[in-house]
Amino acid sequence: MATSNQGSTRDWLTKLSVIPGALMLIPLFLGAIINTFFPQALEVGSFTTALFRDGTGALLGLFFFCLGSQLDVRTTGPTLEKGIAILIGKVGIGIAVGLAVAFWIPGGSILGLTPLAIIAAMTNSNGALFAALTGQYGNKTDRATVAVIALNDGPFITMIALGTAGLATFPLQDLVGLVLPLALGFILGNLSRTAREFLSVGESLLIPFLGFVVGRSIDFSTLITSGMQGILLGLATVLISGPASMLVLWCFHAIHRRPRKTRNLIAGMAEGTTAGNAIATPAALALADPAYQAIESVATAQIAAAVVTTSILIPFAVALVAKWQARRGVSPEWELEYYERLSKKNQIPEAMSS
Repeated sequence: MATSNQGSTRDWLTKLSVIPGALMLIPLFLGAIINTFFPQALEVGSFTTALFRDGTGALLGLFFFCLGSQLDVRTTGPTLEKGIAILIGKVGIGIAVGLAVAFWIPGGSILGLTPLAIIAAMTNSNGALFAALTGQYGNKTDRATVAVIALNDGPFITMIALGTAGLATFPLQDLVGLVLPLALGFILGNLSRTAREFLSVGESLLIPFLGFVVGRSIDFSTLITSGMQGILLGLATVLISGPASMLVLWCFHAIHRRPRKTRNLIAGMAEGTTAGNAIATPAALALADPAYQAIESVATAQIAAAVVTTSILIPFAVALVAKWQARRGVSPEWELEYYERLSKKNQIPEAMSS
């Protein structure tokens, strides 16, 4: 009987996992439902209130600590170059679009989308989905770049963009307090491989709790009214940030004069997603700059819809890019073989000199 119950529990969780971004989205919806229909349910006090009502700051700090521990300073070679290229494309276009809306569109928003939601959604990519798609359509240099693109996780790029543009004000002490957990995690993870492995599960473990406490600040009607805007945001993320990453990656290939058949762009298109953890970005910014509390719930709902939209669309987009490359004679296998030949050529002179 016990075995049967355990099996049914696993089946239930497995069924939920097919929903894009389920780890963040389902708890977020539960939090929004409780906030809308049972707002006093979490006022019982003690650990319950501390965790599920007031836990946003502590959970975000622990999440960023675990996240920082997974950033590997030793990433080198083609993996590092490819990661930098697609980061420049994705982050650059996301910031450019967000700031263009802020300064060139009357009212500082377009179709209800604010620079906060645009930059947070378009600059933060889904690492798990990236790894899955590059594993299916790319090569090992594509897959390994997930260690580099992890730099765009969290709210820091959005904070830097909005703060530098004068659209947000972050007191120096608060800014240090926000960045310090990430920096400490980064140091610990690079000093100890054991610590990195130990903390690797922390990021995914904390996401459902973050989803709930973020959802608890949202009225359920906001999720519904902001849903269509979020779908448009997700569509823009796929159609703009993915091709922008491809373009920068192609430029890197062209600068190095690599053979045309090795100019693989799969990793660029696979970057055209919004990560589930981006949903927590408005909450993080609202903690640092209270001026953003007024739009926190709307931006969160829009980003949540963008997460689902990009997760559904990006597999089709990457498959189309793979077919387009194949018709042009470009192959991830040719690219990998090219890098391996270069590596062997570089090793021969080193062996002779030694």
